[in-house]
Amino acid sequence: MWTRQQLKTNAKMNFTKNYWPCVGVSFIVALAEGAGTVSSTANNVKSSIETNFHVNSAGVAAGYSAEGLPDSFATGLFSTVMLSVILAMFVIGLVVNIFVVSVIRVGANGFFVRNQTGMPGIGDIFRGFKSGHYGNIVVTMFLMNLYITLWSLLFLIPGIIKMYEYLMVPYILADNPGMDRKEAFAISKRMMTGEKWNAFILQLSFLGWIFLSMFTCGLLGIFYVSPYMEATMAELYAYNKGKAFHEGYIQ
Repeated sequence: MWTRQQLKTNAKMNFTKNYWPCVGVSFIVALAEGAGTVSSTANNVKSSIETNFHVNSAGVAAGYSAEGLPDSFATGLFSTVMLSVILAMFVIGLVVNIFVVSVIRVGANGFFVRNQTGMPGIGDIFRGFKSGHYGNIVVTMFLMNLYITLWSLLFLIPGIIKMYEYLMVPYILADNPGMDRKEAFAISKRMMTGEKWNAFILQLSFLGWIFLSMFTCGLLGIFYVSPYMEATMAELYAYNKGKAFHEGYIQ
């Protein structure tokens, strides 16, 4: 059985030996996942549109009223433009998440796994795009996120359980990008049997580092905390993979 201290010690040793590539990969992941997040962007767009249209307290575009147009027309036009822009941002973010971010996530996980025994370069993060199994990675990651979202919409706790059940899927895809998605889900589920709570506590143990990173405007996160966390989770996968070999359900 692994311990948090054991995984963290190994992770710290592995990421510091190949420090700058690990930092670079973590930074790319953060940028990609940030680009795929649309909620805050949509709110900013909404605020910008309200400013440009000079919306008054009643929600009516004062500029249009000055032209003699009916208030209902001005309000309707403003709402249509705003909703269209927000919808466009949502669609763009969703497309980026499905076809780019998910593949980069798999590549990053694979990078940190390979970093345990070698010295991979930053370019390893893009392996999924060149693996010949890009479509399988996209579909598998999309379904994984969809299942987690649907379970979360039903009840929060089952959604969290499902998230940890599928925690190993990106690592499995990094090792075997052509693996059938049902098999990847089944292997991850078996790997995480009895490990979900421990994995949750492992991630929770970084909470202090995350708060400390906030006080450094994210600099500590970029240059230490993020690669440290990524390397630690890769250690968890290495343990689970070894257990799976020992139990004979992967070859």
